[in-house]
Order: sequence, then structure tokens, then C-alpha cells
Amino acid sequence: MRKLRVVGLNFDHMHMGDLLRLCHEHPGVEIAGVCDGDPARMQAAVRNFGLGPDRVYTDARHCLEHTAPDFVILCPATARHADYVELAAPFGAHLLVEKPFASTLAEADRMIAAARKARRLLAINWPLRWVPSHVTAHRLVREGRIGELQEVHYYDGNRGPLWHAADKLETTPTPAMKRGSWFYKRARGGGSLLDYLGYGTTLGTWFHDGAKPIEVTAVVDRPRGLEVDEHSITIARYARGLSKFETRWGTFTDPWITQPQPKCGFVLKGEDGTISSYDYEPTIRLQTRAQPCGEDIAVDRLEAPFQNPIQYFVHCINQGLPLAGPLSPRLARIGQQIVDSALLSARLGRTVKLVT
Repeated sequence: MRKLRVVGLNFDHMHMGDLLRLCHEHPGVEIAGVCDGDPARMQAAVRNFGLGPDRVYTDARHCLEHTAPDFVILCPATARHADYVELAAPFGAHLLVEKPFASTLAEADRMIAAARKARRLLAINWPLRWVPSHVTAHRLVREGRIGELQEVHYYDGNRGPLWHAADKLETTPTPAMKRGSWFYKRARGGGSLLDYLGYGTTLGTWFHDGAKPIEVTAVVDRPRGLEVDEHSITIARYARGLSKFETRWGTFTDPWITQPQPKCGFVLKGEDGTISSYDYEPTIRLQTRAQPCGEDIAVDRLEAPFQNPIQYFVHCINQGLPLAGPLSPRLARIGQQIVDSALLSARLGRTVKLVT
């Protein structure tokens, strides 16, 4: 079987480097090109993956015309996701968009429509989907180990989006970097709510087996001098119970190095038990009626092609399979409905019905 050709378009999000590394390591994938309007932002990828000048572009349309990719990785600022999907889809490439889905539900629907018209897969990658603790928690919920799920409690974030680069390399942001970054621009889809709430609501929908809430209440904290929030709390009311989703730029430590307090991850409450599933930890905590004191359970060992988004996306392309779980537009759209509802609630200062 020939290798699939991939192109990386736009390096606004630092996760482009992580995704290209997964492509570089995959035996069935060839990096056909990278593209960004600023050549300096591509230099690490050029160096790390041995890309010659003939595979480096600064014009997206020119890149797509000359590389004829099988799939495209898109990492622009959140507010540009729909524009880039609409640009790339007519070239016949499958589309992998780095989280979040979009800055609005309307933009998400534009993305879905463009992919459907081109008859190509559209995947939204949520890196927490590949964390073994959360995969294990989802399995236990589906097995009925805690009975019917009633509540999802989510807290996540990091020290801030400018404290790390691709491959989680540590950086030290300056005030000038913050002023110039798209992460801190409202019009470009910045803020902790848009950055992290989709994780909680999309994986939360996965845990809830696709259930939608009835109404949403949200509050945000926007520090003086910033256009966007650095802290948000969203309450979603379902037919049975409330779920809480909290996002934070400004955790004491980054969870992939040292878990802060509160811990980043999920706590799931069911009729007959609870599960604590924290980011990157080797065990989860299961509490049941049979063992009310709880027990620590080793997380599942993930096997190919379900270890990372590139493995999974390539598998679906090669096998002609639809996407399932958080990467599917169907599930991610529900997550986006909750995000849009939270933004509306925070703006109006009141509870709102789920945006449709």
C-alpha cells in the first residue's frame, strides 16, 4: 500500500509540530509539504523532519495544488478553522483539524458542510482523547461499572498557552508575546473558554453517550487589560443532573509535568459509583457500592491504530471507515453547542437554552 501524502497548513497552533511528528513516525505517511505565511514558524518542522525547500510553501492554495495531499492537518487560529476547511476540501483531501472545533457553531456547520460536499472525512482532534486514563474511564462507563452516568466534573487548563511550544518544550512568555498572540485576541477565537471548554464538553458528551443538556449557565473571569478570559465555569443541566466544566489558564503547574491542584481531568458520578480520571496519570480511581472505599485501577494499554490521532485517521482513510467518538463531527458538534451556549450565557449574564 502506498504512503498517504499529508500537508500541514498554518502553524498558528503549536500542536502542528506534535501532529507532524506523529506523521513522520508513521510508516504509512509521507510529509508532502508544510505551509505558513511566516517561514520562520516552519523552521523547527523543516529541521526536525528533514524537509527540503521543495516541500516548504508560504501560499496555501499553491501548496495544495502542487502537493496533491491525501489528507491535510489544519492548525490555524480558531476563528479561521472554517476558512481553511473550505479552502482545502475542494482539493479532495481528508481534513484533520486541531482542537477546538470552531469559534462558533455556525463556523462548525460550515466545516461539516464543506467536508460533506467534498465527500471527505473531517476529524477534530482532541489530544485528551488519546490519554489512557480517559479511554479507560470511558470503557468502564460503557461497561456499566458505575451505573447510569449522572454527572461529569471537568477541570483543565495549563499555566497559559505561551508557556510551551511543540512537543511541550518550555518557553517563558513576555508581555509583548501575550499582546501579539492570537490566543489573546477575541476576534481570532482566543481565551481559555474556547481553548479548553470543548475538551470537556466533547469528551463529556462521549461519556454521556451523546446526550445533550437542556440548558447552560456560564461565568468567565477576564483580567484587566485582556480581551479574553483566563478562567471560566460552565454548568450544564441534563435531563438527569448537572455537569460542571471549568477551564483555566493560570494553573500552578502544567498537568503533563506535575498535576496542579485542583487536578486536571474528569470525575464521573454514576448511580452506583464514581470514577476519577486525571490527565496523564497511570491509574484511575473506581468507587462502587461493592467497594465504597475505592480501588486504583491501572489504565488500559492503548494499541494501534488507537494510540494517537494520526494512526486512527490513517486507519479510517485506508479502511473507508467513518469516524467515531470525540473526533467525529457528530459528537464534536454537540460539544460546540455547549460552548456556544456558554459564551452566550456569559455575555447575557443568565442561564440559556442549549443553542441549536
